This record gives sequence, C-alpha cells and structure tokens, in this order.
Amino acid sequence: MSDPLRPRASLRTAVVWEVLRDALDRRVKAAGREDGGVLEVLDTGGGSGNFAVPVARLGHRVTVVDPSPNALFALERRAAEAGVADRVRGVQGDTHGLFDVVGRGAFDAVLCHGVLEYVDDPAEGVRNVVEALRPSGTLSLLAAGLGGAVLGRALAGHFSEARQVLADPAGQWGAGDPVRRRFTAEQLSELVTAAGLEVGAVHGVRVFADLVPGVLLDAEPGAMDALLRLEAAAAELPAFHSVATQLHVLAERG
Repeated sequence: MSDPLRPRASLRTAVVWEVLRDALDRRVKAAGREDGGVLEVLDTGGGSGNFAVPVARLGHRVTVVDPSPNALFALERRAAEAGVADRVRGVQGDTHGLFDVVGRGAFDAVLCHGVLEYVDDPAEGVRNVVEALRPSGTLSLLAAGLGGAVLGRALAGHFSEARQVLADPAGQWGAGDPVRRRFTAEQLSELVTAAGLEVGAVHGVRVFADLVPGVLLDAEPGAMDALLRLEAAAAELPAFHSVATQLHVLAERG
C-alpha cells in the first residue's frame, strides 16, 4: 500500500505531506473542537487514497470525490486494510459538478491534488473547491509545474519539446503530452487569491527527485534520506519553484 511515509513514495509526497499534516494540526488547535479534534476533509480527485488514508489515520473524516469507479474501489480496499474504513467515504464525481455530491461550506480542509491539470476551466475548479470550505477552512492545492517540464524535456534531449512547453499557452510539449495544462507559481497563487483565499505558502515539489537516476538511490547508502532532506530544504525557496515538477499552494480563508 502506498503511503507518504514510505521511502519511495516519500520522494513524491513528503514535502506536501509534512505541510498538510502541520496545517491540519493548526486547524485542530484553532478550532478548539470538543470532538477530539476531528476535522472534515474533502479530497477532490483523491483516487485510491494516497493522501486520504494517511489523513484518516490522523483521526479525521475524509470524503474522496473522484470520477473513476476503479479508483474508488481501490480506495475502499486500502482504507479497510489500514483500519480506517469508518473514516473514509468515496463518492463518484468531479470538481465541475462537485456540489451534486457534497455540500457547500461543509469542510475544514480541502485537498485539490493533480486536478487542475485536467479540468476544462481551472478558475472554476478552484472556485468550487473553495466554496466547499468552511469560513476558516484550509486549501491544499497541488498542480503540475511549467518549469519542471521544460527542464525534464531538455535533460532528456528533447530540446524542441522543451521549447514548446515555454511557447504553448497550456504548457504542453506536444500532442502526446499526457498533461493537459501546467502552471507557474504565480498563476496558481492568482487563481487562489481570485477565489477569495490568502496564500500562506508556496512549495516546489519534486525539484530533484524526477531528475536523479534510480540506480544512484539504490547504490548509495543513505542517498534516499539525503535526497528527501534536499527536497525539503529547497521546497520553500522561490528560486526552485521555477524548476519544480509540481507546485504546492497552501491557502486559507482570512
């Protein structure tokens, strides 16, 4: 079972997981809840539960909205194996019709990870997930970074494709690109601000992890931990946002 705390998965999730866990802890303390600090969390596009299950392990209730029945089936199985089936609920849907399946203003935190790259209208997608938040809610937004794609294609020797990423309005490298849209940190921050939230922090995710050959991590003792520490150190530095594979924005109301 994939878990943000396991080494291989951590290369892709560690930075976001640490930021998210701290944000949820702060939300619990700020709320002063009498129910033991249980938050209502919405995970849009949460798939098979890479984040939903670990969040449920913290004691929170998580609703996962995803268009894929197969992903939701895998989520159910994963939640059961982790012993959190009573705290994880999966419903079929997407951000466009979000309020057909969940209520407005019903959640303390919303995760929108890997969604904006594929929706027809990113601004509408952000507005919808923001409307799902309670007045003091927290948004965790994760999307594909423009600069990381440029660097990745260039280092692979695909120089024309790297240039195409820069020229294309959606940041695609060609017709075969599986990612429909990529963003800069400024673009994501503007979407969040326009939806009425205040940006608390921006992080670069997978700045180095996608560029380091796996054989190096397997051959060098301690290389995995060292790379994780490097990713964490670079994540908050604006200079590295422009070359990150993904960008993470943490935002709140008021």
